[in-house]
Amino acid sequence: MTDFSSALGGLGAMFAYTFVQRALLVGLLVSICAALLGTSLVLKRYSMIGDGLSHVGFGSLAVATALGAAPLAVALPVTVVAAFLLLRLTEQGKLKGDAAIALLSASAVAIGVFVISMTTGMNTDVDNFLFGSILALNEGDVVLSSVLCAVVLVLFVLFYNRIFAVTFDEVHAQASGIRTGLYSSLLAVLTAFTIVVGMRMMGALLISSLVVFPVLSAMCLRGSFKAVTVLAACLSVACYLIGIMTSFMLATPTGASIVIINLCAYLVCRASLWARGRVRRT
Repeated sequence: MTDFSSALGGLGAMFAYTFVQRALLVGLLVSICAALLGTSLVLKRYSMIGDGLSHVGFGSLAVATALGAAPLAVALPVTVVAAFLLLRLTEQGKLKGDAAIALLSASAVAIGVFVISMTTGMNTDVDNFLFGSILALNEGDVVLSSVLCAVVLVLFVLFYNRIFAVTFDEVHAQASGIRTGLYSSLLAVLTAFTIVVGMRMMGALLISSLVVFPVLSAMCLRGSFKAVTVLAACLSVACYLIGIMTSFMLATPTGASIVIINLCAYLVCRASLWARGRVRRT
């Protein structure tokens, strides 16, 4: 009982820290946005776009740090442009989606590492960009992140039906008069916003997991697009909260802790799907 009380007291003390409050606010918003967008990205087989954009974000953040510029102010427009470029290269058939992502992501990381090594050297800021840190968020980042996430949520809700149509049958949607190119571009831009906001805390190497894991877990339990989208958002929020509390209690890296909790949730959901299949067969 004493150990349990001590654990609760430790968790209560955790929420008293300003940097934890900032991380909770931004992290919850990013978790919801990533899960909502992730459903369409996974179903359209664009799930690796998050990984590619996160590497572009790292490169731009590293260059901004080397030049003494505001990191988010540089990373956001660069990543949005990269999202459009990936979309155009894929749609025009000049490069396959995975090849375009590999080309862009590898180039961005190389440029970022090269520039930073030639100026300030590989320092703590660069490590934070790669692996994330809840200490990296200042008040300005929180305000900008909250605004961007609010924009993502509002636009997703407003254009939900069109995003749904483009996700499942782009040819039929275009024949129905829906501007598929516009809504595919909107999806790419919203993903870029979410990636840039989240990678300050999760890191460039881990942020794409928030796009993929909750959706894969939800797909083990539900079948419809709407049900998967809602469940993915709920799972993403739950895993984020458990992950950040685990990180605080065990003094482990925040991003890695959140990803491991998401992995555990996926394995549980997958096991549940397998067990249901066994029951049906018997």
